[in-house]
Amino acid sequence: MRINYDFGDLEAFLVVMETQSFHLAGDRLNLSQSAVTRRIQKLEEALGCVLFERSTRQVKPTLAAKRFLGSAETMLENARETLRAMRDDSVAHVSQRHMVVTVAVIPTVMSAVLEPPLRKVQDDGHQFRLRILDRASNEVVEAVSSGEADFGIGSIGALDPGTEFETFLEDELGVFLPFSHALAEKNEIEWKELEDCDLILPARGTGNRLLIDETLARVGLSAYWAFEVERTTTAVELVRHGKGVAVLPKSSADLATANDLHFVPLVKPIISRPIGLLSRSGAADRPLVSAFKEAIRGRLVRSAPK
Repeated sequence: MRINYDFGDLEAFLVVMETQSFHLAGDRLNLSQSAVTRRIQKLEEALGCVLFERSTRQVKPTLAAKRFLGSAETMLENARETLRAMRDDSVAHVSQRHMVVTVAVIPTVMSAVLEPPLRKVQDDGHQFRLRILDRASNEVVEAVSSGEADFGIGSIGALDPGTEFETFLEDELGVFLPFSHALAEKNEIEWKELEDCDLILPARGTGNRLLIDETLARVGLSAYWAFEVERTTTAVELVRHGKGVAVLPKSSADLATANDLHFVPLVKPIISRPIGLLSRSGAADRPLVSAFKEAIRGRLVRSAPK
């Protein structure tokens, strides 16, 4: 397949994405507005899609542009690194390590799953820049499938035929509650014991909420919520202010400790979600991406219950 665009076209695309203006992009690149337009049109023809919706008042990136953004940044950055290396052969090896890695990850596993492998890769001597896309489970799958992310860490398996999912551990749900709460002394809490509590649940449509609703329905239980929230940090804040108790995954238990809260596992039924590594099917990983994946595999395997 012939690639009919160049790095100048990619640079114009990135500047238009940043400024959302052909005129401002021209000023930034020392080009006329018509020259910027020609570069974007050339890129759109090569990719076979529209990248920007233009009107007299605004320039709006399309979904195709948003998906192409990560790839364009990576291609241009890699090209710049290659040029630097060719100017000085003595830094060729180092330049290959100064690359951008993009990972899509669900926020609740950020500290527990991503941070230790990040330190491992750094300790091994790799130098890089890491772009983190903290997104909902289904958006992590989409980012990996579209190529926006090099890989993902999520709780939804290979729903897309273009992705592969490696499960490493089961992340059980539990209750975040103050140490002063009547249930805080228990080693585990049954779902039926939460009937009289003001429950803080994940928002309907999220992966965790689907797990809760489907599992409870199978055993004939219901969870009546006082608050629905989209973010774990919001749930924690509500607990801290005495508004109720929050049902959250064990992987976010560090947030409980940091906020002087207690985490107690939920049983009868036990509800867990798979945590694993999402990759794009058939994609060949760069060495740095492979190093990240191996560090994550090692972390997850060590964290898995015996």
